[in-house]
Amino acid sequence: MGLMSRVLYSTFCAFLCSSVVFAGDIVHQDDTSPKRPGCENNFVLVKVPIWVDGKEEAQFVGIGARFGPTLESKEKRANQTKVALADPPDCCSIPKNKLTGEAILVHRGNCSFVTKANVAESAGASALLIINNQTELFKMVCEANETDVDIGIPVVMLPQNAGSRLKESMNNTSHVSIQIYSPNRPLVDVAEVFLWLMAVGTILFASYWSAWSAREVAIEHEKLLKDGFDERHLSNETSSNSSFVDINTTSAILFVVIASCFLVMLYKFMSYWFIEILVVLFCIGGVEGLQTCLVALLSCFRWCEDAAESFVKIPVLGEVSYLTIAVSPFCIVFAVLWAVYRTVSFAWIGQDILGIALIITVLQIVRVPNLKVGTVLLSCAFLYDIFWVFVSKWWFHKSVMIVVARGDGSGEDGIPMLLKIPRMFDPWGGYSIIGFGDIILPGLIVAFSLRYDFLCKRSVRSGYFLWAMIAYGLGLLVTYVALNLMDGHGQPALLYIVPFTLGTLITLANTRGDLKQLWHRGLPRTPCPHVRLQQDQQ
Repeated sequence: MGLMSRVLYSTFCAFLCSSVVFAGDIVHQDDTSPKRPGCENNFVLVKVPIWVDGKEEAQFVGIGARFGPTLESKEKRANQTKVALADPPDCCSIPKNKLTGEAILVHRGNCSFVTKANVAESAGASALLIINNQTELFKMVCEANETDVDIGIPVVMLPQNAGSRLKESMNNTSHVSIQIYSPNRPLVDVAEVFLWLMAVGTILFASYWSAWSAREVAIEHEKLLKDGFDERHLSNETSSNSSFVDINTTSAILFVVIASCFLVMLYKFMSYWFIEILVVLFCIGGVEGLQTCLVALLSCFRWCEDAAESFVKIPVLGEVSYLTIAVSPFCIVFAVLWAVYRTVSFAWIGQDILGIALIITVLQIVRVPNLKVGTVLLSCAFLYDIFWVFVSKWWFHKSVMIVVARGDGSGEDGIPMLLKIPRMFDPWGGYSIIGFGDIILPGLIVAFSLRYDFLCKRSVRSGYFLWAMIAYGLGLLVTYVALNLMDGHGQPALLYIVPFTLGTLITLANTRGDLKQLWHRGLPRTPCPHVRLQQDQQ
């Protein structure tokens, strides 16, 4: 791995670490409009299927009002109700047309939502559908001076395009009906289980690769020392030729600063072309990551050994193995195909493959040298995650991290720096996602613990890696529990993962008396090979 690749991955660590776990909200809270008797419903998303002459033609998503009865959650229990147009269209006065239990379709404006609901209910309507004047949905609340808020019919707002489609269908046929229901999200979806396994498995694989590489370097270093090489000269030469990037305390702090600046830039300038730039950068990193993983895997086979150990010098890139040249076209084609067809339903598979390869390679190259640097990095990331998911709402009126992760306003289905799996048994569909930062950042400290165990020649039970791995898995599990308890609201995963992972390592090291060594050196104390040789001879 040359200088270009190290710089590339150091840069990617600065802006690919989106850090959020998200499943899609179906319940929305609004602190600016407090609840009061008769006006205390949660803002829930509502499914509105449209039936034309007995056939389901389309389905739209609306939002329920703060007032009115609780909506049905089961589709089979939701009645099909004929739709009628309001006359006048705003339903601010008694309709001219006679209603006998129809759902009335009205326009927003000219009077309050509660007034429209009271007028529609008194006229005989069984439900009220309000067409918004824009494509977004608006939360319907009670005005402060309104007292008649005892509404007995469901009130739902539909986006402008849904209203236009409904009106067009009603003009073309005599019978248009709808259903109104708000299905509950399942407590646990199998997508979250697979996402958990993907995150834990990625860190597990990357940690063993990193530890194996560190042990190979240590063995080679020890052999050279036994052959009489000068230790200081050898250390300098190893550092200059190393394919690893050891981060320090300063770079750990700068990481959070740079990541925050990049996050704000994404939030402010989020658009289609900006997402396209991120897709290109993601593809570059994905190609490099997939190529590195494939070369390492194929090198294990005898028939690929010669190609892996034979190099050719290429301008700018330096020495490149023939095996790398052979797998590069496949990696490039794979990334390009994903970029072109990333909107199809199964494109998440390609995104996850590129993402996992990128994460594994970053964890292989970027390293935490000791527990001190790891603590600074994770502590800063802990505050970073909490601030941009929760605290940022006070300044930006929205959660910056969640808005960026969803790709709001870009016309795309979120940024590509995420692992995601479609929610298989969720009636609302969508994806369960996890940001790269929730894997890379704790993965750095987990990989460090296994490198320490390997160099100390500790068993799995007496080492630190097993406990760090369990702590990460439990922290991520608690994150998904919190996610489901919060009805799918995005959660800062590092809020739960960092205390579990870092707290476990520090507590265990302090109990075993290794904290000082892990904190400052990060490597086991080993005597010079010449000293060990003399001891063995004696």
